[in-house]
Amino acid sequence: MAKAPSFTCQACGASHTKWSGRCEACGAWNSIVEEKPLSAGPASKTLGGRRGTPVMLTDLATEEAPPPRARSGVEEFDRVLGGGLVPASAILVGGDPGIGKSTLLLQAAASFARKGLKCIYVSGEEASAQVRMRAARLGLTDAPVRLAAETNLRDILTTLEAEKPDLAVIDSIQTMWADNVESAPGSVAQVRAASHELTSFAKRHGVSVVLVGHVTKDGQIAGPRVVEHMVDTVLYFEGERGHQFRILRAVKNRFGPADEIGVFEMTGGGLAEVANPSALFLSEREKPAPGSVVFAGIEGTRPVLVELQALVAPSPLAQPRRSVLGWDAGRLAMILAVLEARVGIPFAGLDVYLNVAGGMKISEPAADLAVAAALLSAREDVGVPPETVVFGEISLSGALRPVSQAENRLKEAQKLGFTTAIAPAGSKFGEGSGMRVRTMDDLVSFVGEVFGAG
Repeated sequence: MAKAPSFTCQACGASHTKWSGRCEACGAWNSIVEEKPLSAGPASKTLGGRRGTPVMLTDLATEEAPPPRARSGVEEFDRVLGGGLVPASAILVGGDPGIGKSTLLLQAAASFARKGLKCIYVSGEEASAQVRMRAARLGLTDAPVRLAAETNLRDILTTLEAEKPDLAVIDSIQTMWADNVESAPGSVAQVRAASHELTSFAKRHGVSVVLVGHVTKDGQIAGPRVVEHMVDTVLYFEGERGHQFRILRAVKNRFGPADEIGVFEMTGGGLAEVANPSALFLSEREKPAPGSVVFAGIEGTRPVLVELQALVAPSPLAQPRRSVLGWDAGRLAMILAVLEARVGIPFAGLDVYLNVAGGMKISEPAADLAVAAALLSAREDVGVPPETVVFGEISLSGALRPVSQAENRLKEAQKLGFTTAIAPAGSKFGEGSGMRVRTMDDLVSFVGEVFGAG
């Protein structure tokens, strides 16, 4: 059956079932026109004919003040957030089980509460008594943080609406369940529904919400990827169980730079900030040995110096091992292929082990030259001078390509007592670095000058 036409007054917006010359609502003459359907098709499958309210439009030149930020006082946490907590923002924090997510967020919530923000910590995995025990161990019992142990999303949202907090921590989103979704807690449908409700609640009521998410065996946040698109900021809490270092990394941030990192050290009293991560990563560096090279890297906006360790040994296997920790295994295979094809140094029949000391994970291509130096140092049993840092990208042709922020890398290296740097030619070093820089055009010249002719 065809839907009856709809008529609307252009002056006041009143709806009418038929056309007339005068609007009975506002009295305007000749203002009633027939409305076309908003969407074609059946009403159960499409938007149908009912219209909505026009939204306000602005142009690109509209000036708005930057969002106000609340600082927790935990500088490394504030740095990763982009300078502090933005009101009505949704933040997703992921990490391996037992890495310290709950500890970090409880410390952050306590710091925000001491600064005057009203904070609520909702735990779906632990009882309130367990959270209080952790707070006592961390020395946070004096912080005015309100606790709750609940998984029913309807009850949680009702409580948040009544309490009107500035910050709400939900630990974790996988334990929340909405009674309008038939799936079990932790399922894709439940995670999507709970994330949508909490994120929209944060936008409507001006509450900052922090969601804790589980990760898969591949290290990605569990659940649908749409959850990461819903929130404003996605943080990963990384670290190795055998190391005391923990790295909080921003992979998405609508209010600040992505790829920013904050470095923490796990201690008996909780997570301690590390103001100078380069000194910490190099503090346990032993007497330089063959295969040990210091790489000057950039993580987000801060320069970080880390030690790359390589070991090359004869392999008893038909298929030699290629083991990598903290770097991309595919990129290691590329470096080995370039060394053999362009420089003539084969690694066939040799086991290759590469490790980034301290549990750090490196992803930038600027580490190529440092990895090549570590591999050659281990293979030739020749140590790189201990006061030298190395950085540069290697192309498939064997050429060395300049990398960004070379000046900041040199300044950080000089602060820690390094005097020499090996870098690609063409890099912009600036003035006043105070370091001796040895520039190389390609991998062949690098091998010849540093390790002798081939």
